[in-house]
Amino acid sequence: MEAQSLSVKRAEVEFHNFASLGEPERAMAHYAEQNVRRGAIIRNHLEFIGEMTPFLEIGSNVGHTSYMLANEFGAKGFALDISADSLRYGVALQDRWHLSRAPIRVAGDAVNLPFADGSLRFVMAFQMLSQFMNMESVFLEVKRVLAPGGTFLFAEEPLRRLLTMRLYRCPYYDTMKPWERKLSDWGLLGYLVRDVIGAHQEESFGIRQNHTMDLKAWHLLIHKHFQDAEYEVFVPERGWGERIVKRSATRLDPHRAEWRAARLLGGTLAAVCKKGGAPTPVAFDESEFQAQLQCPDCHSAMTRDAADTLRCTRCSYQAANEGGVYNLLPSADRAELYPGDRDDAIDFCLPSHAGKLLEGWYDLEGVFGNKYRWIGEHAAVRLTSVRPGPQRLRIRGHASEGHPVQLSASANGKEVGEWKLDRSGLFVLEADLPEAREYRIDIQAGPSWSVPTDDRVFTVNLSMIRLVPPE
Repeated sequence: MEAQSLSVKRAEVEFHNFASLGEPERAMAHYAEQNVRRGAIIRNHLEFIGEMTPFLEIGSNVGHTSYMLANEFGAKGFALDISADSLRYGVALQDRWHLSRAPIRVAGDAVNLPFADGSLRFVMAFQMLSQFMNMESVFLEVKRVLAPGGTFLFAEEPLRRLLTMRLYRCPYYDTMKPWERKLSDWGLLGYLVRDVIGAHQEESFGIRQNHTMDLKAWHLLIHKHFQDAEYEVFVPERGWGERIVKRSATRLDPHRAEWRAARLLGGTLAAVCKKGGAPTPVAFDESEFQAQLQCPDCHSAMTRDAADTLRCTRCSYQAANEGGVYNLLPSADRAELYPGDRDDAIDFCLPSHAGKLLEGWYDLEGVFGNKYRWIGEHAAVRLTSVRPGPQRLRIRGHASEGHPVQLSASANGKEVGEWKLDRSGLFVLEADLPEAREYRIDIQAGPSWSVPTDDRVFTVNLSMIRLVPPE
């Protein structure tokens, strides 16, 4: 089974580029809250974890937990995420939190880690294993890069829930309908939904998630690859509907543990897994960090030149320091996921995007990766294909709360898609296109609305429009 398709990787890059620090105040508060929980888990298992230098966090987003490990725990190591833009935003976090130390930031793929065998003592991952259809492929890579006796900590991974009718898929709380919020507040919504609350919203961006693992499945996978492990389960207690069941299940457990409650209500799992073998020290010098790395294309050793560019000792692969981040994705993935200023992509964060816009666009707004333009009832762009064969149109934008939107798109005068957005928030729309070398894309939206202090009319704002290959 393929661990992740290219389309899912593309969705993760685009989503995190837009969302990681799009609303700085909200994002910073969210990351600080996550670090409180994650720091507590690490402290609970410090003796079992042992030496943490050099460490690697995979799926690190902006790297906030890696910054915590470096500054609160004194460890040295790497933060890795498939989104180079997310990692670049870490400098804003470091400045805001007045942190003196930073991890080495690397864009990379969790199933092709650009690290040498046995080069790390500690690997951690939060909220990322469930984004792989084949989780075992991640476990194999983690085990490869860990030295004997090294430790893998993962947490905030969903547990499959037994008590649910699995009727439908539900979004996050802030985009729920009023009746859904009421059921959520009472602790009853979880008994209706098919999988983790919010999964539908993630998948609407193109991010596929694996919510098939219960406690037994996790235990079997862990002990297939690791010698020993310690666990923590976190069972939800949303309103009286879940509180009653959780407390009853805990009382009925012979050890007064929450394992039975976790089986019934789901929740999340944290596990600290120990690789077999006698603990082996791993030499690490931050000024020579390339010694831990390997080429993502041919798996040979890496060097670093005077210009701070990483180079493979065997093939032509190289990765420059771009805003403090080294992009070490395999060459084919890097070319597709980071097209840059290309004729088939309009990224509103790139200054050159304006040259591809036609009529209907308001001024550029936003900060960091969250740059966008509002449109009224119509806007148009011009895109040129850079690869042969069929194309799909991909549109990313945001619908404001209280303003349901209907969108349609046409290519060279032919309608290719129509959508109704009945919830606010980030959206991604895709449609097949007729084959052509050049496309005029027209976007129609409505109903329009306005505000008393502005003479413009609005529908939605858009942040990326591009062509992608069909899968």
